[in-house]
Amino acid sequence: MSMKWLSLLLLLQLTCYFSSGSCGKVLVWPMEYSHWMNMKTILDELVTRGHEVTVLIPSSTTFIGSKKPSSLKLEIFPVSLIKEENEDFLKLFVGKWMRAVRDSFWNHLSTVKSLFWEYSDILMKICREVVSNKKLMTKLHEERFDIIFADAVGPCGELLAEILKIPFMYSLYSSPGSSVEKKSGRLPFPPSYVPVMFSELSDHMTFMERVKNMIYVLYFDFWFQAFNEKKWNQFYSEVLGRPTTLVETMGKAEMWLIRNYWDFSFPRPRLPNVEFVGGLHCKPAKPLPKEMEEYVQSSGEHGIVVFSLGSMVSNMSEERANVIASALAQIPQKVIQKPKPL
Repeated sequence: MSMKWLSLLLLLQLTCYFSSGSCGKVLVWPMEYSHWMNMKTILDELVTRGHEVTVLIPSSTTFIGSKKPSSLKLEIFPVSLIKEENEDFLKLFVGKWMRAVRDSFWNHLSTVKSLFWEYSDILMKICREVVSNKKLMTKLHEERFDIIFADAVGPCGELLAEILKIPFMYSLYSSPGSSVEKKSGRLPFPPSYVPVMFSELSDHMTFMERVKNMIYVLYFDFWFQAFNEKKWNQFYSEVLGRPTTLVETMGKAEMWLIRNYWDFSFPRPRLPNVEFVGGLHCKPAKPLPKEMEEYVQSSGEHGIVVFSLGSMVSNMSEERANVIASALAQIPQKVIQKPKPL
């Protein structure tokens, strides 16, 4: 059995009552776009095996509801944020992020910090409206879910688990500086040989590179602490009626499914409740249409390049399209371009 399905079986163990042969009820707190595409693969398999899966999504969703996942039950709750506002911000988010990639490391970090703080305001607004919706919370209590499956990038799933008094588990690729994994998941990231993401360092560092990496680590730790204290700690304490923190609440997760391959990451210690599930969304290849097959076979020794804009970009300006086309025209490979969302 491959390791990527081991995590799924562990989830099934949490959600099924083997003694009676009945299956469990799973409540899902997802995020948009590629986050959802990875998570949905697991959810579809759960449904195939007889589990009942309910996805909790805001009325402002821009991607999840549009895909009409017929095998899943959607619980759409109203929020004051309208769909267009959310969609416009996400497009702006991607645009700023891609431009920041070309900047220096520190300028890039500054942009990423600004973007995450802005998006955090939207996430907190949505979360506040969920937990204050008495009708919805009463319904969730009555449903008697067995577990919550949440995306660790978007806080609130763990808060719902505390309120409903049920276990929860996470899906995560990575967080800025791996702060969420370190502080809440207690995953070790020794800075002497595990470089910070975007630092362009390797796991074979000189002494000065290790000093540089340690500065990055301290920067992200300070940012994460300030982020929690100013935004989420007080909010969670108010909702739960007792002093708590986001780190403490997230730290109660039963399991962390990391959407990456262990051999694509730098070597580091791993805990028993962490599983790498990279590639779960991949599917067996299908035969190409006749015209495209002929195009690919005619590429010769250079082969082809498949160009895609991912799950968040549905269109682009003519000027930007011409710039990309001009760049692709200079390479010896033939190009298949897919500008639509995956």
